[in-house]
Amino acid sequence: MSLTELIAALLSAIGVWLTARRTMACWPLSLLAALLYGWVFFKAHLYADACLQAVFCGCLLYGWWRWMKDGAQGDETLHIRPLSERGLLLGLLIGALGGGLWAFCLARFTDDPTPMADALLSSYSLVAQIWAARRHTISWACWIVIDTAYVAMFVSRDLYPTAALYAIFVLLAVHGLRKWQNASQA
Repeated sequence: MSLTELIAALLSAIGVWLTARRTMACWPLSLLAALLYGWVFFKAHLYADACLQAVFCGCLLYGWWRWMKDGAQGDETLHIRPLSERGLLLGLLIGALGGGLWAFCLARFTDDPTPMADALLSSYSLVAQIWAARRHTISWACWIVIDTAYVAMFVSRDLYPTAALYAIFVLLAVHGLRKWQNASQA
């Protein structure tokens, strides 16, 4: 456990909570957390997750831009968008293909102790992040599944504050799912 990991965990939790509230401040806080977690994961030899944080930075900038472009200033102006069946299937396929390719590279070229789990969770995290940036409620359901699996992986790597954070993420994702479902029905 390091101070960097604790700060990253705190910023991440606040960022997810603000995302559930559909508050613009979620983006810069989450960006800082992703940068810090990139370093934490690199030091833990979780290379896919370290790379994921770099990609998340791009996704976070995209989400920030997308929400600003749509004029989101709070709950009353940020509209939830449905995800088509085609979009759902495409996202799931891209996650599986990307995860498989990533797992192959990690197993062949790194000392990652869990290349398949690391790669698939990272790949589907990108799918969920893009869905969140586009304001699809299903992103929260995806995060529930992903974050539950991440808890087990982080415990196995002795990243206990991060495992605790991801357990909290599961609860925040349940909250976000309910909040966004209610907003889309309003």
